[in-house]
Amino acid sequence: MEHRMAAPATARKRPTGKFDIKGFLHLIRQTKPKYWQLWVGLFLGLLATGAQLAVPKLAQSLINGLGHALNKPMLITVIVLFIVSAVVSAISGALLGFFGENVVARLRETLWQKLVRLRVSYFDNVKTGEMTSRLVNDTMQIKNLLANSFPQMVTSLLQLVGALVIMALMDWRMTTIMFVAVPVVMLVMFPIMRQSGKIGHQRQDAMATFSGATDETLSEIRLVKSSNAEGYETQNGATQINDLYRIGLKEAIYDSIAGPAMTAAMLAVFVGVLAYAAARVSAGTMTMGTMFSFLMYLFQIIGPAGTLARFFTDLSKANGSTERVRDLLAEPEERLTSGPTQSVTDQTLAMEHVDFAYEDDGQPVLRDVNFEAKPNTVVAFAGPSGGGKSTIFGMIERYYHPQQGRVTIGGEDVEAFNLSDWRSQIGYVSQDSAIMAGTIRHNLTYGADQSYSDAELWHVLQLASADGFVHNMADGLDTQVGERGVKVSGGQRQRLAIARAFLRDPKILLLDEATASLDSESEAMVQQALTELMKGRTTLIIAHRLSTIVDADNIYFVEDGHISGNGTHQELMASLPIYRDYVRIQFKE
Repeated sequence: MEHRMAAPATARKRPTGKFDIKGFLHLIRQTKPKYWQLWVGLFLGLLATGAQLAVPKLAQSLINGLGHALNKPMLITVIVLFIVSAVVSAISGALLGFFGENVVARLRETLWQKLVRLRVSYFDNVKTGEMTSRLVNDTMQIKNLLANSFPQMVTSLLQLVGALVIMALMDWRMTTIMFVAVPVVMLVMFPIMRQSGKIGHQRQDAMATFSGATDETLSEIRLVKSSNAEGYETQNGATQINDLYRIGLKEAIYDSIAGPAMTAAMLAVFVGVLAYAAARVSAGTMTMGTMFSFLMYLFQIIGPAGTLARFFTDLSKANGSTERVRDLLAEPEERLTSGPTQSVTDQTLAMEHVDFAYEDDGQPVLRDVNFEAKPNTVVAFAGPSGGGKSTIFGMIERYYHPQQGRVTIGGEDVEAFNLSDWRSQIGYVSQDSAIMAGTIRHNLTYGADQSYSDAELWHVLQLASADGFVHNMADGLDTQVGERGVKVSGGQRQRLAIARAFLRDPKILLLDEATASLDSESEAMVQQALTELMKGRTTLIIAHRLSTIVDADNIYFVEDGHISGNGTHQELMASLPIYRDYVRIQFKE
């Protein structure tokens, strides 16, 4: 296209840093998750935590009973609690994992469905790799928060509070030390956690940029090779990898600080409590069992404190991912099935006073364009490159929408009609006909809502003068064409596109310089196939060959976004000097 829109909000917006709980919950509700897995998983996790909290208290009685008869029932109870806690915790983790996987799968389905229904203008501005990053990396961050961090935070919080309550009932003086020490530890850790969250945002953004750049480069590897651009792309990739590396270094530094800092702080608390407890035991104001029980609860507090710290870091990372995913889901999409269907058979296709610009406040690409294509006629569009001819075809396909004016069929605005049905009645063959990785059969039937027999496929290949080369291929219809059709030539790719158009049996045919990039032999074969395809259809052609212009029922000369004149070839040669000059220069008459 001649112009591009400014990057949409999705590509520019950055996370605010404040977690939007309403937005996050709304996003999760959109996936319609299996909530029973979450609630049962959390309930079992709480049971496991309760069992873990009971162990130190029972151990206190065991230790205080040392020197007397061994309390076997108590010992068996402690062992059983350990085993039950481990089993229940494993079941809880599995259920929560299932919940997270279900959410991320549904979320990816929602995103994928959204991506393939977004307007073409979105894809003009956002790199494919960035969209892939939203689909893979950002959804994984959300899944980690849901399936891992959030459940661990809930059970850790219960374990932390439960341990402190039990400790308070056992000895309020010791517990007071804990109540003071733990918040101090969290206060020390908070700046580190906050900075780690910011770095997580930077890493996700850098990953999306890197993914977009590499996807673009690898998809156009032939251009890279033919341009001797390996050095440039190596340097460009190295720069982005180095950016990721620097961000990774920062993340590694903060992660390395966070672990030892937490360990050192908790160790200081542990040593302090141990010294105080030892003094109490020596003074006879605390039993040995109580001291060991306190120390066990202290160990139970250390883990949850670290888990809570990681939770806030993961929360910050997931916040950025959530915002990006929500921005993508908020993008306007095509309404494919709304509106009534409308047959275009024997209907006149027209544009009426159409103005269009790719940017709302940008340079107009089309200005007051008017044309008419009567049923079963051939209408050609000629003019210098960049004049807006391909944009006209994009408007007919409803990839873009007029700022002013309208596209009509039978006098009615096409915007009112069912979009899927509208496009099903149009065949579009461009100079670089797209082809999907897969077999020839897959490409011929791509997007079709019905099955076709081999005989029907060979028939359309014959009509497109493509049956010969397909017969010569090792696997015939099941021959793999490679990514972007690299295993077939340009002429073969064009004839496959024409065969696909025959199979669709369109009522309106759009030919966008379909033979422009072919050699003379391929051009002759493709032109023969196009001539056959054009029979009995309303055909609009962006003219490349002089014979196409001469034979057209009506020619519209397009320059600088507007139509300078129209008529038959002879009429325009006689009445429009700019057309006459164009023909003489273009075709060397």
